[in-house]
Amino acid sequence: MRTRLLPLLTLTSWACLFALVSHAQSYTSWFNGDTTDAVTTYQKGILLAGGGTDNDDAMRWTLHRAGGGDVLIIRATGSNGYNDYLHTELGVTVNSVQTIRFNSAAAAQDAYVVQQIRNAEALFLAGGDQYDYYSYWKDTPIEDAINYLINEKQVVVGGTSAGMAVLSEAYYTPPGAGIMSPQALANPFNPSMNIIGNGDFIINPLLADVITDTHYEQRSRKGRHVAFMARVANASGQRSFGIACNETVAVGIDEQGIGHVFGDAVNDFAFFLQSSCRDIFLPEVLQLNQPLTWSIDSTAVWVCKIPGTALGNNTFDLNDWETQTGGAWEYWSAHAGTLLIRDAPGGDCLGNINALEEAVIEAPLKVYPNPTQDYLRIDNLGGAPIEEFRLTDCFGRPLRAWPGSQSVLNLKNLPSGYYWLSYVANGQLYGERIAKL
Repeated sequence: MRTRLLPLLTLTSWACLFALVSHAQSYTSWFNGDTTDAVTTYQKGILLAGGGTDNDDAMRWTLHRAGGGDVLIIRATGSNGYNDYLHTELGVTVNSVQTIRFNSAAAAQDAYVVQQIRNAEALFLAGGDQYDYYSYWKDTPIEDAINYLINEKQVVVGGTSAGMAVLSEAYYTPPGAGIMSPQALANPFNPSMNIIGNGDFIINPLLADVITDTHYEQRSRKGRHVAFMARVANASGQRSFGIACNETVAVGIDEQGIGHVFGDAVNDFAFFLQSSCRDIFLPEVLQLNQPLTWSIDSTAVWVCKIPGTALGNNTFDLNDWETQTGGAWEYWSAHAGTLLIRDAPGGDCLGNINALEEAVIEAPLKVYPNPTQDYLRIDNLGGAPIEEFRLTDCFGRPLRAWPGSQSVLNLKNLPSGYYWLSYVANGQLYGERIAKL
């Protein structure tokens, strides 16, 4: 494992590398290997890397899928740091490794650049600024060429950091510094979140309605990722999904749709997120200048956290978004702009009521009478701050909500039956089954 340093080009570097600068200065190219276009047997795949130090095993996985063909790196900043690394240092034989740096948007119209992408048996999008990729490539021949590689030629296509950010069908491409989790949760329509698109840039059916995030735990991005997913689900009316990687972690998705998690350190995790499987799954509060509430009884997002291994033998199946090896399940939810994370008892996407009951311990409130006819009374025994009370039916559908300071809850006009009253205190979910007479 090593970091892709971006060295200054010395006279020796120029002697060792073939460097091409277009007459219009719209791109710069560095080339290692045979300039003859290779004809090989290759395999499809997608590599999603979380940024920072590249994972050698994941990069070897990518090179093996190129089948000895031509490898192309495209980027908008930096230099030739990948050329020697991929051509010789990893011990996997390929015909060539070329880096093309886009110096301006004009390179997206260059016939040579477009053809080099289409000729590749492996394409890798380097890190940098995903807004550069969005502004340079969207609605251009480069977008068409990348989609050709993924969907027609079906070669392996990967990206790290900014490169990973634009490989999912849903994407976040901020024109400036990316938003932090507290700001995203406080206002999911923050101006820094203006460019969230879906299905109109890089097209990959395996990553439909998926939005990725990178540098995940290192930059505390869980909260903003939930806000992204809330936006995607709300805009499409469909369940949304997410894939995220910590630094040094990569997910290699093979031709069967199985994601292999590569990593070799204590904090090497990938995260696979999906919105609730219930019939009602959209955020309860998603409005301009309002903090996000996406609770669904604190089961809004079902998350599998999987540690990486050198062999990538911990896996996640993107065909059903459920079958996995080596991971652990959690529920994530947002409550008035605050992210709550807890274990998912039994690993159930629906967040069933029985599982919720098992999770409730040492409730700080006394709720009575139960059963009741019209009113519930609340005694806050320990004075714990309560965000709000939420009443749902047995299917998790929201019915009523009250401020956390309320001491009497009105249940008039509700049919007789069983309900679920939930609230969050001190970062912990509590709840109680209520019988209405």
